[in-house]
Amino acid sequence: MFISYGKQSIDKSDIKSVQNVLRKDLLTQGPLVKKFELSLKKKLNSKYATVVNNGSSALLTIGKILNWKKGDIIAVPPITFLSSVNTIEHCGAKPIFIDISLNDYCMDPNILEIALKKDKKKKIKAAIIVDYGGRPAQWDKFLALKRKYKIKLVNDNCHAIGSSLNKNKGYAVKYADLVSLSFHPVKAITTGEGGAILTNNPYYEKKAKILRTHGIIRQNDHWKYKMHELGYNFRLPDINCALGISQIKRLEKFINKRTKIAKIYDELFSDNKKFVKIKDNNNIQNSYHLYPLLLNLETIKKKKDEIIKEFLKYNIKLQVHYIPVNTQPFYKKKYGFNKNNYRNSLKFFSRCISLPIYNDLNNKQLNYVTKICKKIFKI
Repeated sequence: MFISYGKQSIDKSDIKSVQNVLRKDLLTQGPLVKKFELSLKKKLNSKYATVVNNGSSALLTIGKILNWKKGDIIAVPPITFLSSVNTIEHCGAKPIFIDISLNDYCMDPNILEIALKKDKKKKIKAAIIVDYGGRPAQWDKFLALKRKYKIKLVNDNCHAIGSSLNKNKGYAVKYADLVSLSFHPVKAITTGEGGAILTNNPYYEKKAKILRTHGIIRQNDHWKYKMHELGYNFRLPDINCALGISQIKRLEKFINKRTKIAKIYDELFSDNKKFVKIKDNNNIQNSYHLYPLLLNLETIKKKKDEIIKEFLKYNIKLQVHYIPVNTQPFYKKKYGFNKNNYRNSLKFFSRCISLPIYNDLNNKQLNYVTKICKKIFKI
C-alpha cells in the first residue's frame, strides 16, 4: 500500500449523510444543492455560491460568464494544473503565461504589470491567479493592477479552501471577481468530484446558475422553460452535495492537521542547504493542500527523477506540482516557448517535489516518511 501525496478523509458521518440521500426521492436537483451552497457562502464569506460537477467546469463556466472569446488574452501562470489554461482555449481566447515568484510560487504581479504595460490594444481581459499549494498570492498588488488596467481577476482557489489572508477566510471573493473551487478527493474537503463558483456579483451568480443547467430558464409552470444561450450539464448531484455538507463541518479540523504535518516537515528541512523553504507571512494562513519542497540538487548530488524512484522503492508515491503547462506539446506547438521568459517556473519545476500531507496520514506513517527522507537525503 503506497503512501501518496494526498488522500480523502471519510468518516461515519459522511457515509450516513450519503446513505440518507439514497433513501430520498431526489438524487439530483434536490434541496441539498442549495444547502451545500449555503454552507459554502457562510464558511467563505461569499454572497453567492454555485456548485458544479468539478473544478474544471467551474473555470470553464467562469470563462463563459466573462465572455472570453477569440482575440481576448488571459494571463495565467505556467505552474498550475492543465484546466486553468485549457479553459482559456475552450473559450476561444489565448493564454499569456506569466512567470511565478519564487517568494510564494504564485504568479508574479510585477511580471504581470510588464505584460499589461505592453498591451497597447488592451487585449488582456483577465488574469487567473492560482493560490498555489494553499498559500494566498499577493492579492493587494493584483487588486491594484485590476483597478489600474481595468482587467478582471479570477482566483483559481482550488488549492486554498480554508486559507486566510489578514485573518479573512473570505479573502478570495474580496479581491477576485470570480472564484473557482475544487472538491476532488485530494483537496481539503471532497464531494468525490465537484467544484463551485463564488462571487459577490449578482449578475455573475445568475449567469452561473443558467449555464450550469443547459442554459435553461424555468417558467412558473413546472414543465415550461426557455433556452436563450448554450449551457452545459455541470450539475452536482445531491449525493455529492450531502458529502460536501458533512465534510465542510470538519474543514478547520482538516486544516489544523495539515498545518501540524507541515510544521514537522519544516523542522526537518529548515536551516539545511539541501533544501529551499519559503516562510509564510504572518498575515496569511496556508491551508497546505500541498507541501512543496524545493531541492538543491547540486548539494544533494542526485537527480530529481532518481529521488522520486528511491521514495517509490519505500512505497512512498511523491508527486510533482506541476509540469509547466506552456511546456506541454499542445501549447509549445501552438504558441512556442522561450525559456528566458519563464526562468522561475522552470527552476521551480526542476527542483520541486510534493510530500504526503493529508488528514488521515497517521503518526506512524508520518514518522516513516520522515525516516525515509532522512535516509534518502542523508540528513
